[in-house]
Amino acid sequence: MSSFTLQSQVSDIVTSIPQTADLFRSLRIDFCCGGQVPLEEAAKQRNLEPAAVLEKVQSLENKFADYQESRPASLKESELIEYIQHKHHAFLLDELPALTPYVTKLARVHGEHHPELLRVQELFSDLKNELLDHTKDEDEHVFPLILKFVAEPNHQAAAELKLHVSELEDEHAHAGRLLQELREVTADFELPSDACGTYRLVYQRLAMLEKDTFEHIHLENNILFEWIRQAV
Repeated sequence: MSSFTLQSQVSDIVTSIPQTADLFRSLRIDFCCGGQVPLEEAAKQRNLEPAAVLEKVQSLENKFADYQESRPASLKESELIEYIQHKHHAFLLDELPALTPYVTKLARVHGEHHPELLRVQELFSDLKNELLDHTKDEDEHVFPLILKFVAEPNHQAAAELKLHVSELEDEHAHAGRLLQELREVTADFELPSDACGTYRLVYQRLAMLEKDTFEHIHLENNILFEWIRQAV
């Protein structure tokens, strides 16, 4: 029998069964920044039939509940931080600079006939700067502070962490809005009939960036930062 109901929070579902993130992303249901709402409410916000969405969630639960894979939610705080750095921060540090010249070329070559690409270039630039600054701040300041607090809990560190977490969540929300607009201006990364190889490459990699970023934000907002809120 499934452990999930229409009143289960979206973020809790993804924490328990990470594979449901792909389902929610395909349905345009926010599971990271706005994931702390019941599944029923989230489905209605997207004009979806809640019972049908729940059935899909339960199907994935049945498929993956016993899947023997290390789940980030089961990691200790220090292990989760290392996981985030190795999986998500490393991806951003490699992918964002590597993708930049392709986005620039696409806007330059096809922007006249597809003016939305000029906005794609602007959004990608904003997202790149936001995420690179964000990960640097986490790696150099916030994550070491969390590890220090884990080792030696104290009121001063707790107060600092509260402020940092609030700022980071605001940055997550901003990144989420940039990704949402990227989807809107590209019509869900739908390729036009005259799309060339670079066009396909950019849209495919933007979709991959969205996927990784949503998973990244979920791990921080709904697991790591939730632990901090409870601890302080």
